[in-house]
Amino acid sequence: MSMNPAAATTETIWADFHRELLAFIRRRVTDPDAAQDLLQDVFVKIHLKLPTLTYADKLTSWVYQITRNRILDYQKAQRGLVELEGDIPDVADPTELNPGFAPCITPFVDQLPAASREALLRTELGALSQKDYAAELGISYSGAKSRVQRAKQQLHQLFTACCRMKVDGCRAAALEAQPRHQCGCTAARSCAS
Repeated sequence: MSMNPAAATTETIWADFHRELLAFIRRRVTDPDAAQDLLQDVFVKIHLKLPTLTYADKLTSWVYQITRNRILDYQKAQRGLVELEGDIPDVADPTELNPGFAPCITPFVDQLPAASREALLRTELGALSQKDYAAELGISYSGAKSRVQRAKQQLHQLFTACCRMKVDGCRAAALEAQPRHQCGCTAARSCAS
């Protein structure tokens, strides 16, 4: 490298290393898009950690160590992924899992804050996909997903604070619910088998 390590900035490291690092990553990661993403991740890490570099003469080994660590993290994450074939729905319809149980959650859905209640009623318990819901509200898809997830967590907390569920372990389908204590819950009593 022709760079003076003492004058290293993210820009100079990019100029001197990015082609070599991309080639280094591509030899270990076959997906070209993933390799580009990893290169960007590496340079974010370099930018954030550059002030901690104590020995400027170790710059090259430091840069390559960051790159190796990021590749290893990526490869570990990939080992846990299994590609599934066929059309798999994003979210199972709760009424398909146990048609008699869906009405039991209505009193709890009614207790949710308005935004959470609407998110569940329009998506999980309604007909809209989360993408369509995001477009309808004019928010990002990830924002809509977060809103729905938060609503599901709130619903779960309300329900489990009041009721004990018996769950089918294979499908995670609720089989029955019974009140935990005298919470005044009529939903669990009407849904118990």
